[in-house]
Amino acid sequence: MDKDRLEQIEINLLLEAIYQRYGYDFRNYARASVERRARQLRERLGAASIGAMIPMLLHDKALLGSVLKEFSITVTEMFRDPFVYRGIRQEIVPMLKTYPYIKVWLAGCATGEEAYSLAILLREEGLQGRAIIYATDFNDVALDKARAGIYELERLKVFTANYLKAGGRADFGDYYHARYGAAVMRSELKKDITFANHNLVTDGVFGEMHLIVCRNVLIYFNKELQARVLGLFRDSLVFDGFLCLGAKETLKFSSLAEEFKVVDPKAKLFQKKVA
Repeated sequence: MDKDRLEQIEINLLLEAIYQRYGYDFRNYARASVERRARQLRERLGAASIGAMIPMLLHDKALLGSVLKEFSITVTEMFRDPFVYRGIRQEIVPMLKTYPYIKVWLAGCATGEEAYSLAILLREEGLQGRAIIYATDFNDVALDKARAGIYELERLKVFTANYLKAGGRADFGDYYHARYGAAVMRSELKKDITFANHNLVTDGVFGEMHLIVCRNVLIYFNKELQARVLGLFRDSLVFDGFLCLGAKETLKFSSLAEEFKVVDPKAKLFQKKVA
């Protein structure tokens, strides 16, 4: 058996072992991404092969953190792709203002930067007290950092520039205070956000949401899992609810394409059609 074929078998067995032992299901992640992350995990653990990691992970629960760190997506920043937040502000917020109470689901919130971005936007639109953001991820380590809302000061230059480009209406410095070389997001923003563990691969419908934001997560899933998650989003939205996807993601070739109308093709904003 050639080396490449053997590695593919080892990866399949590794993913099955992680799922059976811990309940985290990476079996339907995009294959190229899985292969890269499995090799990185092998290097991190110092294992002789991918197959050699299987007994290690089965018998040492402490290594689960290394798995989640390698397989979760935590690359993000505040107001990333500012035109997306402009689109939300201009195209979606006017509709949200017609509701007495608004629920927003940020799926795959990672370390929380997008959650605080949405909280700032909604506050500037006068929706504080009427809107709650449910920010979810399957990585508890990332969620802990998100709850803390503490970010490196050197990142604030990029965050501030993004905020201004996104149509920010205040001094970005009003939303955090500097402490011990870090930026701490203000407590009033945290009041608008509920951080919770939710796994898009295995968990079910998440309430009745007026807006769901899930950016640059679906690109890590295969077509079958993408369809499953998009169906979950559809079923979690109220009629006329909105969905925001990532720059490289689309509903265009999905079986759900006819159930949504395009609101902003560049910002990847969609609205669920009334049945």
